[in-house]
Amino acid sequence: MLIERIYDEDLAQASYLIGCQANGTAVVVDGRRDIAVYQELAAKNGMKIVAVTETHIHADYLSGTRELAAATGAKIYVSGEGGPDWQYQFEGERLYDGDAITVGNISIKALHTPGHAPEHLSFLVTDGAFSDQPGYLLSGDFVFSGDLGRPDLLDEAAGGVDTRFEGAKQLFASLRDKFLTLPDYVQVHPAHGAGSACGKALGAIPSSTVGYERLYAWWGPYLAANDEAGFIAELLDGQPDAHAYFGRMKRENREGPAIMGERTPLPELATATVAAGLEADTLTFIDTRPNAQVHEGTVARSLNIPAGKSVASYGAWVVNPETDQNPLVLLADGQEQAQEMWDHLVRVGIDNVAGYVTSLEGLPTFTPKLIQPEELEGFEAAMVLDVRNKTEHTAGHIPGSYQLSGGRAMWHLDELPAEGTIVSYCQSGVRNSVAASALRRAGYNVVELDGSYAAWDAFRPSMASAV
Repeated sequence: MLIERIYDEDLAQASYLIGCQANGTAVVVDGRRDIAVYQELAAKNGMKIVAVTETHIHADYLSGTRELAAATGAKIYVSGEGGPDWQYQFEGERLYDGDAITVGNISIKALHTPGHAPEHLSFLVTDGAFSDQPGYLLSGDFVFSGDLGRPDLLDEAAGGVDTRFEGAKQLFASLRDKFLTLPDYVQVHPAHGAGSACGKALGAIPSSTVGYERLYAWWGPYLAANDEAGFIAELLDGQPDAHAYFGRMKRENREGPAIMGERTPLPELATATVAAGLEADTLTFIDTRPNAQVHEGTVARSLNIPAGKSVASYGAWVVNPETDQNPLVLLADGQEQAQEMWDHLVRVGIDNVAGYVTSLEGLPTFTPKLIQPEELEGFEAAMVLDVRNKTEHTAGHIPGSYQLSGGRAMWHLDELPAEGTIVSYCQSGVRNSVAASALRRAGYNVVELDGSYAAWDAFRPSMASAV
């Protein structure tokens, strides 16, 4: 048996290819939409992908299940659990608790483990060539290394009302009745690692075991004492802000993400074409440079989505493909980088990219306004906006600031002043530059605090000594 973990650092998301080496067939679990990585991995190991499945209706990325099935002819399997409100709306064989997918001599048994989501399945894997007993659990967003999937996303991002309490009870029952009944040696392979917003304290370790989590995870003592109330209180306390785009992901993943098919390589666009599109507001420019370079001058009304490992995350903060119809133009150093960034964007359903340019030359530019920490106290701001998470704001913030995380700002513009100047900040300036660029494009007068909270916090001792 072959188990390969494919990890996306952008979204802190893990998908898996499980293959039978005896007959050369494989299944992909929780795949993403840029599917070449699975096709290449299968080809490398002489395998054919014959089945695709997923643990639940994902909120943080757009599933590649339909994309991969269309490209390979693989059969789709999805959860049939969760009740009428959480049924998939596209074709695929439904899996219920106890059902199994067979790939060669490998059995992949579905366990209904609700809590993070009502329809959630975990997959118990048995390598029939080695043993008749299961040895591995793909736990999806149920059990992470050191943590659990949050039960409040339906409230935070999918329009639910107080579903978090029922979800927390379901998590407790899933742990008690499913997870902790497994042998301690069973290896646990979760769908997320550190940095994911699907939990509050995810570990960076890629896998664990049932026994290790039983003994050392924060929830272990609550289960040992059958303390459901204490478990729920600690589970729900301090969960991070849920990005607003999660609601769109839930809807699209339930309905069935659009199948892109083979994508044509992105072209390099002529400067005159891009300039005309910007002037007519029929194109949206994406400045992919670091915030320090953006502050020296950028394209007017552009969005800052810095190249690197967070293109999908930041892209989904500031581009809503349900309402933003303009094709995107990426600033890239060449076709390869542009294509890589596009791969990240399609993971969150941002498909409409026209092409790329390699320079700002010939495009309309402007310089974002900055304010220094020492200038803030006497500055007349309509709002000082903290775009960090609420947990960061609680730990320390600029007095009088208003917290609205960068991943939620564009969906909550009614909370911002319609007139006057907004001074915005994050921790170091990266997230602030992303959010501020989107707010400017939406028509707000935004001045960024240079160096953000870290610079202001370092300035405070000198303020105190000067008094």
